[in-house]
Amino acid sequence: MLGNLDNEVIFKKAFTNHIVFKAFVRDILGIEVEIDKIETEKKFEPKIGYVDFELDIFAETTDKRICIEIQRVEYDHHFDRFLHYFLMLIAEQQKKAKEYNIELTVYVIVVLTAPYTINEKSGKPILDEVLLLNLNPQTLKGEVRDLFGHQFVCLNPNHPDEETPKQIRDWLDLIYQSIHSPERPVLNTDNEGIRKAVELISFENLTPEERTKAKNKEASRIVLSKERNAGKNERSIEQIEALCKENEM
Repeated sequence: MLGNLDNEVIFKKAFTNHIVFKAFVRDILGIEVEIDKIETEKKFEPKIGYVDFELDIFAETTDKRICIEIQRVEYDHHFDRFLHYFLMLIAEQQKKAKEYNIELTVYVIVVLTAPYTINEKSGKPILDEVLLLNLNPQTLKGEVRDLFGHQFVCLNPNHPDEETPKQIRDWLDLIYQSIHSPERPVLNTDNEGIRKAVELISFENLTPEERTKAKNKEASRIVLSKERNAGKNERSIEQIEALCKENEM
């Protein structure tokens, strides 16, 4: 039986493993990376853009910067939030730069574990499994000029698309089945990263402490959901999350 990747504790256990992280980045972004340190709950000092934001999983190499953010509870403003993270990771490099050049390429991968609840500005519902944003400019003829290379990828396994490449499909299957079919998952364990992730989040491999933390996170999420559904607008989402964290201590 698999632990639920919709749970922050389980997700971080899997994706802070070097084998899993590197395989995930390779299959989603198509690049090989060497990582010394994988950080969780990453913050920047001083704050960027006057917002004290936090990244769930963050890693940096000598020539690339990769950030993975998991969004388990979908807020109405989540795409604006991710765009802010993406742009601030680019802007943060200017604190150290003597000129305007940006040394590191920024990659942001977002994993959404719930169906989309928002629409495009036209009102059309968003039902895409993979969304890509590339900051490179293009000509009037549609020819892309590789100036920046910064990329944003949003994954949502709740909207399957038969055109999704198999290497991405393997990871989306892992995420979806850990949530909806944890007892009998059908996964591509020929992929070393998938195989390692399965090993890490298998229920029998979770320590008592990890199980307790996972239960506390789930309880906090239920509290947050009830607060939101009750329409208690006097509290911001951030205030509710702070209360949930206090309850875990």
